[in-house]
Amino acid sequence: MSAVLDDHAVPRLAFRPMRLEDVLEVAQLERDSYRFPWSEGILRDCVRVGYCCRVVEIEHALVGYGIVSVGAGEAHLLNLCVRAAYRTRGIGRRLLEHMFEQARVEGAKELFLEVRPSNTAAIRLYQAMGFASV
Repeated sequence: MSAVLDDHAVPRLAFRPMRLEDVLEVAQLERDSYRFPWSEGILRDCVRVGYCCRVVEIEHALVGYGIVSVGAGEAHLLNLCVRAAYRTRGIGRRLLEHMFEQARVEGAKELFLEVRPSNTAAIRLYQAMGFASV
């Protein structure tokens, strides 16, 4: 028997808390992905103050991350990013679902986010996930 392997199949993902030692790699992913990336200091502060910071890995390689602030029954998705080579494989959706669940565990009833109008891929994902403009 044989099978054709799809390069765009959703791989096996592992989610874990972001650690301070991840910040350098996450900051590099930020710089590779955004015109105005967050600094290492901002990312480090997010981990230190206890925001819900998670990374997603494939075979121990960091391929994305998400950061959510939770308080007073609501959550704010501050950042969500997937490495360019891994986009369009459903990883962003699975990471967002994971961040939803983490926010629920921490008591959030609503999740808010901001997205640049030029980020059409993110807008499509957020709309598909049930977000509405406010």
